[in-house]
Amino acid sequence: MTAALWTPGPERIEAANLSRFKRFAHERFGAELPDHAALYDWSNAHPDRFWTAVWEFCGIRGRGDLTPAYEHFERMPGCRFFPKTEINFAQNLLRFRDDRLAIIARGEDGSTRELSYAQLAEQVRRVRAALAAEGVGPGDRVAGFVPNRPEAVIAMLAAASLGAIWSSCSPDFGIHGVLDRFGQIAPKVLFTADGYFYGGKRFDCLEKVAGILAQLPSVQRVVVFPYAGSDRDLASVANAIGWDEFAPETSALLSFHHGPFDRAQYILYSSGTTGVPKCIVHGQGGTLIQHLKELVLHTDLRREDRIFYYTTCGWMMWNWLVSSLAVGATMVLFDGSPFHPQAGSLFDLVEELGISVFGTSAKWIAAADKAGVKPRETHKLGKLRTILSTGSPLAPESYDYVYRDVKPDVLLASISGGTDIVSCFALGNPVLPVYRGELQCRGLGMKVEVLDDDGKPVRGEPGELSCTQPFPSMPVGFWNDADGHKYHDAYFGKIENVWCHGDLALLTEHDGIVILGRSDATLNPGGVRIGTAEIYRQVEKLPEVLESICVAQDWDSDVRVVLFVRLREGHELDEAMAGRIRKVIRDNTTPRHVPAKILAVPDIPRTISGKIVELAVRNVIHGKPVKNTDALANPQALEHFRDRVELTQA
Repeated sequence: MTAALWTPGPERIEAANLSRFKRFAHERFGAELPDHAALYDWSNAHPDRFWTAVWEFCGIRGRGDLTPAYEHFERMPGCRFFPKTEINFAQNLLRFRDDRLAIIARGEDGSTRELSYAQLAEQVRRVRAALAAEGVGPGDRVAGFVPNRPEAVIAMLAAASLGAIWSSCSPDFGIHGVLDRFGQIAPKVLFTADGYFYGGKRFDCLEKVAGILAQLPSVQRVVVFPYAGSDRDLASVANAIGWDEFAPETSALLSFHHGPFDRAQYILYSSGTTGVPKCIVHGQGGTLIQHLKELVLHTDLRREDRIFYYTTCGWMMWNWLVSSLAVGATMVLFDGSPFHPQAGSLFDLVEELGISVFGTSAKWIAAADKAGVKPRETHKLGKLRTILSTGSPLAPESYDYVYRDVKPDVLLASISGGTDIVSCFALGNPVLPVYRGELQCRGLGMKVEVLDDDGKPVRGEPGELSCTQPFPSMPVGFWNDADGHKYHDAYFGKIENVWCHGDLALLTEHDGIVILGRSDATLNPGGVRIGTAEIYRQVEKLPEVLESICVAQDWDSDVRVVLFVRLREGHELDEAMAGRIRKVIRDNTTPRHVPAKILAVPDIPRTISGKIVELAVRNVIHGKPVKNTDALANPQALEHFRDRVELTQA
């Protein structure tokens, strides 16, 4: 059996929220839970008791009867959790009203802003009153075209307090990308900033907003908060008003409109690289209870913690991070480039602010390694105890990097889920060891299985990451999908009554998970199923390779594997380099994994949230259109794959 890279000590295990929860479940329900495997099995064998225990242990505020914990549990979709309860999402995130810091916001320009829990509640009270005066109420949509600043959090909470639905995207989206999203949901109020900073440059937001409003007639008010010091007159934007003018001092009370557990809280969006984005509607109760389970039990978050995740307001990790307010922890926001002014800037933030839970993307960790960043030698990270990673599979070499060059005594938790569930299927765990290349465990209350092509559970071999029982954070549905057929087809079309997530995964001997890539981008040369992440892990070991993307090309009545690499400056793809790439793949995987073609490109297309877009590249090399390039951060990169002569040669 593979040796663990890190194992929690007995004191850490004893003090973990997860250990306290096990004792609580035993006292409350008589559950015999000698180890984590028993807890996981119990959470799925008795989901009514488990989710009730999470509600009570995490102190969720609501009214009504917790029984039944669900109805129609046999239906996916169709199951409803806590159908006899009413809650308000914002009330649960504003349960604390003291002087402890709720938010520390740092801009790329070095500016810092702090808000206590009392100050946060006061700001929400004022914005809530202003939204109510605009006629915003339950079910209305409030949108944010916003950088990752406190005003975005305040606006979301104010909307939620009224029972309205919040939806946001980051200001680096193009006009058409915003309209593809907000145009479907018709928001009544739009929040934005005057501008934002990225990579040492200032970008204006208001010119884009003017273009958006020209095709978004539902917006009756635009609220602009100051951030980047734009000189643009707000009169140039229809129905625009400044933040302070919109929400002046008022005597209105901060109250909360309660509604059903599954009342819509968020609308999130699929990447939209193959068409208009799907508008995924998430309920307030399912989002809240799932996030609290993940933050309190799996992440071991407490009031004294400072938690950070590098994210924009257009990625579900923003929604996940904001829920840490319900724990009473201090949330650290950062807006800007994670590599400005230098590659290790985020570690400066960890040290300066005493961050204890640090979250980022797998790509950032790999890039920090390639850049030679060694915070173990340059920083004091005494309070850092957990590093979270998501966005793409974390390469085994990145595990080595963290324990070698960042901090040896830290829980490295690679987590995986998505916008579709606004949460995770696989998570970290403060009482379990960390094994190289593995996500530690499946989420409690999530009956996650890896299914083969016949729909049967398998272990130790690749299959479809699936969930075979209902869970609270399943979407309420898709917007403008009255009969639910789009929602059904997206997740339950492969196997009836089973959520098929679209990830190719493997369940390990440690009961951990390895994510092998997207199953819809799976390579099948000669009928052998290969996950793209298996190839990336090997290729990106080479110091000359910054990143890569791998697709299947239809070829000679079969498919062949084509690998594109972006090389470090000063290196070129010659026969020797190509030979080294093939060798590292062959030596560490199988001959089937070795690409038929290896080509160099200067850039690789990715979504706004940083995910590479394999399907878009596959469409381009087959001469098919990419329907929605506005969903890409760098759509011009697709041109590097178009009309490549090498792809028509044997």
